Amino acid sequence: MAARKPSMNGHPDPSLPVAKVDIDALDLAGKRVAVVGGTDGLGRAIARLAAARGADVLVIGRTFRDEGAARTTFARADLSSMREAARVGELIDPGTDIVVLTAGIMAAPKREETSEGIERDMAISALSRFVLLRALGPRLRGSRGRPRVFVMGFPGTGTLGDPDDLNATRGYDAMQAHYNTVAVNEALVLDGRARYPHLDVFGLNPGGVKTNIRANYLGEGSLKHRFAEWMIGLLMPSAESYAAKIVPLFVAPELEGRSGAMFGKKGTAIAATDDFDAARVARFMASAEALTQQALDRGAK
Repeated sequence: MAARKPSMNGHPDPSLPVAKVDIDALDLAGKRVAVVGGTDGLGRAIARLAAARGADVLVIGRTFRDEGAARTTFARADLSSMREAARVGELIDPGTDIVVLTAGIMAAPKREETSEGIERDMAISALSRFVLLRALGPRLRGSRGRPRVFVMGFPGTGTLGDPDDLNATRGYDAMQAHYNTVAVNEALVLDGRARYPHLDVFGLNPGGVKTNIRANYLGEGSLKHRFAEWMIGLLMPSAESYAAKIVPLFVAPELEGRSGAMFGKKGTAIAATDDFDAARVARFMASAEALTQQALDRGAK
């Protein structure tokens, strides 16, 4: 079969139909949810909706904006740091049922580097998830049934990335650096399917949604940034609208045992990127392991 053309929204996967659920009828009482990057944008919308539907929610990020919200607790963390990501992986209770990894930015026009020596977008948007999941995955058992981990990125878009330049040191281009985070996240889902047989790992592709993720790339508060977000607000769904499509997946019975599946902006299944085979996944994971270990060693000095 010929490779499918790249698509921002991915290509439908008819092998995994998921029944639509009225969000107002969704009952998450008794579920324990952790949203990493849940202080803004899509993560915040997901965390707030999950709590509204009865889940007990742990929000992890830098600046909490929902003080006093019912069934919601907060843990502060700087997810640009691999040491902090590892700490968060140990912090999350193994009895958590749902973990959502949403922390992310877009690469800046000029390369930015963390104190641990990693390109900033790669650190926050991809490698923090890698480190966190390596710490949490073996311990995660859930409170009832198989736990689920959702990795936010843009899987299924045809982005293959460059596993040999995760740190964007070979000639920096902001969009190529960001595309590499997309590839790492898809690899993380596909690797998780085999690495963690006791839980289910899924990829999420929100497509275009009105959030603040483009601020780092466009210049937060700049005329260009404000105009872009205004246009996106006219044409794209809100974070709250997206959350209403995704939160039902937390308990959808069709997902049981379907680890490695990807879901698009409407909460329907999409296919993984063509040619993202086991060998390519292994190359990304090996590069991520080497780069994060280098960062952890640097941070320990």
